[in-house]
Amino acid sequence: QQQKEIVEEAHKEITDSIQYAKRIQNAILPPNKLVKQYLPNSFILYKPKDVVAGDFYWLEQKDGKILFAAADCTGHGVPGAMVSVVCNNGLNRSVREYGLTDPGKILDKTREIVISEFEKSEDDVQDGMDIALCTLAGNTLQYAGAHNPLWIIRNGEVLETKANKQPIGKYENLLPYTTHTIELQKGDSIYLFSDGYVDQFGGEKEKKFKSVAFKKLLLSIQEKTMEEQREFIDQAFETWRGDLEQIDDVCVIGVSI
Repeated sequence: QQQKEIVEEAHKEITDSIQYAKRIQNAILPPNKLVKQYLPNSFILYKPKDVVAGDFYWLEQKDGKILFAAADCTGHGVPGAMVSVVCNNGLNRSVREYGLTDPGKILDKTREIVISEFEKSEDDVQDGMDIALCTLAGNTLQYAGAHNPLWIIRNGEVLETKANKQPIGKYENLLPYTTHTIELQKGDSIYLFSDGYVDQFGGEKEKKFKSVAFKKLLLSIQEKTMEEQREFIDQAFETWRGDLEQIDDVCVIGVSI
């Protein structure tokens, strides 16, 4: 009985501290009101695997440009959340302190900040982040990515802009990130996401969802409002997953022009 009480007390302390960590992590995420203010026709589907997450979404406004990103840090749960705080801080500093608005340059600077933070450690920290980052000014969209692509749906087809195949973190051959500039058209829909959605196991054969199925899913819901799209994508994920465990954090951002 005494051991049971000790275990229960320890469990409660851990659970309480993780719940408090969630409050801190939620404080670094842009509030819904702000997202709707800058991106009125948008949705964010954010489904942490555990209470706290390695995925996060990010939004800033600078020099009349709206910057937004879907990011995926190494791991999930508490370690992922701790890495996410370092990476989020790197993005904020790149924009606020260094005044950058070009997505590629923001990623270059963020990588520099993240590496220098982790290099202070005596342990070899290999953690980092994958990200899709956009800057929107009028109808001009600029994008840069580390592993995570940009999808634009236009006239019933998916236009994919691929990311650089290097993470924000330590890597053997560090190259600058590429900034892609795209002129948007009315009716375009923009999607950024971490890999948690497409990597989820489920369905009859308990296989990964995969990006081909995700493209089909997004193409099938273009008539819906952004809020309806969010609900539909969420429902499709839960149906696919069924009784299987969610394997990773999920973050999907949709913006309609």
